Amino acid sequence: MSEVPISDDIIRLGQFLKLADLAESGADARALLDDGVVTVNGEAESRRGRQLVRGDVVEVDTPTGPISATVG
Repeated sequence: MSEVPISDDIIRLGQFLKLADLAESGADARALLDDGVVTVNGEAESRRGRQLVRGDVVEVDTPTGPISATVG
């Protein structure tokens, strides 16, 4: 699991997915959320605007296995 530093105290989930290279674009982030493959701290999440804080764990279930990143 990688830790991805953020410059502010909070970041929106859609932005974090792109920053952590879990999605290539906002459209990709939306597709991941619509497909129900994104979890935040172990709970399914579908809101691109969900606010994340340091320590939150985001996981994307990919065909090759889950990929996780921690908000730093």
